[in-house]
Amino acid sequence: MKLAILGGGGFRTPFVWEALLRDKGTPRITEVALYDVNELRLSVIIHILQRLAIGYDDAPKLTSYTQLEPAVEGADFIFAAIREGGLEGRCCDEHVALDHHVLGQETTGPGGIAYAIRTIPVMMHIAETVKRLAPDAYFINFTNPAGIITEALQKVLGDKAVGICDTPSELGRRVAGVIGGDYTHAQMDYVGLNHLGWMRRLIVDGKDVLPLLLADDTRLDKMEEAHIFGQEWLRELGAIPNEYLFYYYDNRDAVKRILESPQTRGDYLLKTQTAFYQAAAKAGDDVAELWWHTVENRNASYMAEALGGVQGAPTAKRDSNLDPSQLGYAGVALGVMTAISRNERQVMILNVRNRGIVLGMPDDAVVEVPAMVDANGIHPMTLFQQPDLHQIGLMQEIKAVERHAITAAFTGSRNEALLAFAEHPLVASLPIARELLAGYIDQIPGVAKALHS
Repeated sequence: MKLAILGGGGFRTPFVWEALLRDKGTPRITEVALYDVNELRLSVIIHILQRLAIGYDDAPKLTSYTQLEPAVEGADFIFAAIREGGLEGRCCDEHVALDHHVLGQETTGPGGIAYAIRTIPVMMHIAETVKRLAPDAYFINFTNPAGIITEALQKVLGDKAVGICDTPSELGRRVAGVIGGDYTHAQMDYVGLNHLGWMRRLIVDGKDVLPLLLADDTRLDKMEEAHIFGQEWLRELGAIPNEYLFYYYDNRDAVKRILESPQTRGDYLLKTQTAFYQAAAKAGDDVAELWWHTVENRNASYMAEALGGVQGAPTAKRDSNLDPSQLGYAGVALGVMTAISRNERQVMILNVRNRGIVLGMPDDAVVEVPAMVDANGIHPMTLFQQPDLHQIGLMQEIKAVERHAITAAFTGSRNEALLAFAEHPLVASLPIARELLAGYIDQIPGVAKALHS
């Protein structure tokens, strides 16, 4: 089978590659085609993969392309993790918003809207190319903002396009671990949109273990979410929110801390990744070690500028590729691929078309819910219970914003883009929304190109 990785010069690619090297199941991936428009990044990652493959006689064939068509032609699966506008664009996403004391973040708030608007036209071209050259391929999307991009992709690829995020699955895995349960026997009740969701129940061996966790100070203290949100807030919610809800529940402090930080997340990544790729091009046989060191530093600093030093997501460890839970996005994507290709049924939290699963949301809206994955595709599962008023209200509000952004990208309408900014609860100001729109058009060429009318 052929796997195409779009954005193959990115940091996640070696995680995918190492898992493929260890995979002995059948059928398995026999060819990996990397596509990236940045030749330096692509050559560095190829060098890393070649070093990692030493000692594996049956490693998949590795090819690389700077043109899309040969990379995707005949592919069985496609992983997509592109960054339109590069890290320079991400820095603008953040700073245009922060200049108005509004959250600057790549998926949450106005930065995510700007990122989606300039990315959707590029992803539509990719989707049309895939439909023509690999019509039977499953398109597994990591490209952020994942929920918006996946909903746009489905207009071309239908249910063959699915969005993934590692945060919900990792949350369930950690809860089970703290309680002492076996996650492989667990069933998670999770509902929301990408980077906006709640775990309401975790059934292990027939029993909901979440109340046990919420009632136990010692165990709850082992959860990063308890430090991010506070134990009492988790008890009041009766659920564990996705860490990105921090930006909603503590928005003023988050913005204040980011403004007080010496650099934004985008600034940090632009500096460190530029240095990494420059150093890696000269690193020789030590390039894989250099990559690992950079990954560890990158993960250790995750959300640090907004949390004010509070520990957020767990840090990757040297032996992380031995544990699928530590593979992040790559682990979830590989789980989807193996479940489909080998009919190894798995229940995963995925970004899928709603189809009546969440009442109060359009049937064609992409939501983040448990889904059964097997050889027949991806099947959203009935929820234990519908979202409460707080949850569905916020989901509806953000989905309306997402749909304005999608329409803006499809039509070039600046009015639709303005509605997306103005209706977002983290903006909550029409005058500021107008300033944000003008700022993004002025500073990001991709946004200006997309909003042509």
